[in-house]
Amino acid sequence: MYLANEHRYEKMAYRRLGNSGLKLPAISLGLWHNFGDVDNLDNQRAIVRAAFDHGITHFDLANNYGPPAGSAEINFGRILKEDLLPYRDELIISSKAGYYMWPGPYGEWGSRKYIIASCEQSLKRMGLDYVDIFYSHRPDPDTPLEETALALDHLVRQGKALYVGVSNYSAEQTAEIAKIFHDLKTPFVIHQPRYNMFDRWIEDGLTDVLTEEGIGAITFSPLAQGMLTNRYLNGIPNDSRAHRSDSPFLTEENVQSTIDVVKQLNSIAEKRGQTLAEMALAWNLRQPTVTSVLIGASRVSQLEDNLKALDNLTFSTDELKQIDDILSKLTAK
Repeated sequence: MYLANEHRYEKMAYRRLGNSGLKLPAISLGLWHNFGDVDNLDNQRAIVRAAFDHGITHFDLANNYGPPAGSAEINFGRILKEDLLPYRDELIISSKAGYYMWPGPYGEWGSRKYIIASCEQSLKRMGLDYVDIFYSHRPDPDTPLEETALALDHLVRQGKALYVGVSNYSAEQTAEIAKIFHDLKTPFVIHQPRYNMFDRWIEDGLTDVLTEEGIGAITFSPLAQGMLTNRYLNGIPNDSRAHRSDSPFLTEENVQSTIDVVKQLNSIAEKRGQTLAEMALAWNLRQPTVTSVLIGASRVSQLEDNLKALDNLTFSTDELKQIDDILSKLTAK
């Protein structure tokens, strides 16, 4: 029988999500990769247990995580039932709807029909009565934002979600849907955007909107699919994701084009007493609107290595300038 580490809350930092009453751990665990049916369940269980034992209370899922789609929620639901159910009130569990899940006209995007049906399916897969956060995973170009917002609001009023959020929305879309939620008095508290040293798009307006609306951010892909780690400093390993032809987000070309910049960033990290991955996570958390960063993990040791980022979250003005100068070489290409 699993018993959580009684010292689990002593080292983790918990940060308030925007102006809401909700706090998230500075590092949260995402189940996008490594939790499908193609992955070892005992390893999944070990990662989830280790995360909670280190104070990670937030587990982030989506209806389509796997593969196959839906299997990450099923596997997490199993682990929750067998290990974490006594701790349910200590957990923040989130899921999302927006990407393709089933055939026909109602199986993706942002209609009321899809969002409500998808949430029902996610709850069944995980064996839950409610999720703590439910997201619109991406904006729907053909559905009015008001319809999507009303569907999410409906889930809150039904007690099937405590808070709502959006992911992959632009600054303009976020401001527009925030106004609708404000009028509805829906607890819209979180935005989940991609953000890392190589992809700083949120700084061009979204962070201003989040600050103005009192919404917090939780960023995904903070390590740029592994490019902001030591993994590729000496070439591309044969067993790496970049070496595989089936990875749409990480290619050998991506790695080769950034390797010189990565080596310079790694030099700064070493002077800080950190690995490049630790510094990249800390760099995300320097952003005032970023409450938490989402990490993935394929093994417990990787999770524990990433948690070391919390040992040094402070950057000097000079360090930040050096990082900006190095990153400017990428945009100049």
